[in-house]
Amino acid sequence: MPHGNTFYEIATILTLATLLGYAGQKLRQPLIIMFLASGILAGPSGLGIIESYEQIELLAHIGIALLLFIVGLKLDLNLIRTTGPVALATGLGQILFTSALGLVIALALGLALVEAAYVAVALTFSSTIIIVKLLSDKKEIDSLHGQIALGFLIVQDIAAILALVALTTFGGAMAEESSGLVRAALIAAKGMGLLGVIALLMRYVLPDLIGRLAKNQEMLTLFAIAWAVFLGAGSEMLGFSKEVGAFLAGVSLASTGYRDAIGARLTGLRDFLLLFFFIDLGARLDWSSVGLHLGDSVLFSLFVLIGNPLIVLIIMGAMGYRRRTGFLAGLTVAQISEFSLIVAALGLSLGHITQETMGLITLVGVVTIFASTYMILYSAPLYRLLSSPLKIFERRNPYRETAINSIAETPSVDVILVGLGNYGSGLAEYLLRRKKSIIGVDFDPVVLDRWRARGISVLYGDMADPEIHEQLPLHKTHWVVSTVRGIELNLALLQLLKNRHYDGKLALTAANREEAGLFEKAGAQVVLCPFSDAAEQAADSLTHAMDVLPGNIDWPIAFRETRIQSGAVFAGKTVREIPLRSETGASILAVSRAGRVHYDPGPDFQIYPGDRLVIMGHSEELRKAEILLGEIHTGGDGDNTDRFVLAEISVAEDSRRACHTLADLNFRQKYGVTVVGIRRGEEQISNPGPLEQVCAGDRLVVIGSSHAVEELKQKESL
Repeated sequence: MPHGNTFYEIATILTLATLLGYAGQKLRQPLIIMFLASGILAGPSGLGIIESYEQIELLAHIGIALLLFIVGLKLDLNLIRTTGPVALATGLGQILFTSALGLVIALALGLALVEAAYVAVALTFSSTIIIVKLLSDKKEIDSLHGQIALGFLIVQDIAAILALVALTTFGGAMAEESSGLVRAALIAAKGMGLLGVIALLMRYVLPDLIGRLAKNQEMLTLFAIAWAVFLGAGSEMLGFSKEVGAFLAGVSLASTGYRDAIGARLTGLRDFLLLFFFIDLGARLDWSSVGLHLGDSVLFSLFVLIGNPLIVLIIMGAMGYRRRTGFLAGLTVAQISEFSLIVAALGLSLGHITQETMGLITLVGVVTIFASTYMILYSAPLYRLLSSPLKIFERRNPYRETAINSIAETPSVDVILVGLGNYGSGLAEYLLRRKKSIIGVDFDPVVLDRWRARGISVLYGDMADPEIHEQLPLHKTHWVVSTVRGIELNLALLQLLKNRHYDGKLALTAANREEAGLFEKAGAQVVLCPFSDAAEQAADSLTHAMDVLPGNIDWPIAFRETRIQSGAVFAGKTVREIPLRSETGASILAVSRAGRVHYDPGPDFQIYPGDRLVIMGHSEELRKAEILLGEIHTGGDGDNTDRFVLAEISVAEDSRRACHTLADLNFRQKYGVTVVGIRRGEEQISNPGPLEQVCAGDRLVVIGSSHAVEELKQKESL
């Protein structure tokens, strides 16, 4: 590489970071670890590639400014309010516990008071970026423990900002003892002035300016970057750090309607520029001095990995949460964050800590981020392993979670529905229309509140948790239906139901045909495939529209396509029985069913659920026709719809039908049922042939419509 060529230098560093990042992806590690490794490898302790420290440091500062800008931009204080006191209590409790005990440990290890304080503060912060990414990947971001974790992570972010403000305000004063108080008072006055100016801009300038710039996405993005860097530079000129100014820039735009758009466009740029911060940090590490603190780093790492989750468990248990919720939320604080490294780097620049202490904090960060990532990824098996010992952290009545549950006492339940997301909620709606009783299970408290308000029995929890099954009336349930897509979760659910000796039916949801085959082989009676089913319906709809709907012409008659829902009043009726023309004036032009189009259907043509009808008439007539055809059955007994049932019929000792073959008895023609099996003592005859003889004492397994089976039961004894 040509000496002094910064472009070649950065190209080499980026290539190295890409290769290590790919390795980290395979190891399921956050990129922070790999970026630090890239810096170490590219620095003087490794290959010695880095020479342009000033350029890399400049990019690092911009990256940190954007990080703080986006933190301020997405600061959601409402989340703290919605998660209640637990976010504040857990966040503040963990900060106080970790910092106090961390300070004691650091002093016991011989660190000076100021350096011990920096180490203690660094141990308190957890990485919001890493936690949000891991929870999102596991689809737990909307769960109760996910929302609580986000709440106290916001508390930590606010504490980190206050720490940065305190360091920049009083850090310089510590170095200039003679004028420390005067300088601190002056900076405090400047800070109040800065906040006042920003408040005025938020009130009178920024909303209108952002609205004008938002007409062009590129200008909006450019302004956001310029605003973050400008306030960062202005903050530094006033005696604060650039990070504080960038954070305030984000807060000033957080109340606008464009914060999500700005955040989405800047996230990639932030991640790219933060790469240089971690590379710069790794390159500056003095590994000869880091080795001296290896034992200390192990002790601090164990403290963070074990102590932080424990304090969260204790606080949440005392507040009435189940141990599983506390454990899963506690795992999210089992590492230190990029904020810890930023605070430590600021302390190093102010001369408060040495390079050795900086190395110690960085090493603790590497160890805890590496280990906690796997702890979060494999939280389910880890909890199963520790579930029994963790009982000491749970109240006898975890009232905050049991308050979410509302399961009514009923003699039987048609369906236990696991997962009330978009697909699950839609399925629940249609089951309720068919008068089926359901119990909904989900880990999103907001969703459960919505369904409970409608009078539906709900249970908070994850069906992969064995304890949840103890609260469900599995012995009264005909079906368990999982709408959650995930091989591991569904197979775990299937195994748990087997362990509980559940003898009902199970339906699982698959993302593709391969998963469907796997679930069927594992024992699921029904496999739902929402993507392929929806695609098939869409293809039918498009084909129907292509084949049937006429082109636009200048004519007063209009055409419209409407789909007959399964619960519709006229589903199963003939065209003659639908008073479409007499009540609305419209008429049926064609019916599309399973890809086949039936033109001009006759009066005896039967309409089935799922049929697509092309109706013809004036616009007002079509509107009335759609309302008529869309009417749903309401009230009445949900069991009116005839369905297939399986039943056993005993053959009495004196039955006149004994010693006759099935062909002679002719069950299908006489009674409308089919004999699918015979129980004869211990012997079971499956799918008996027409020459199979019926004996006295046999129990015939028959299948047919509920009406036909009931009629057969009411006949004289067989």
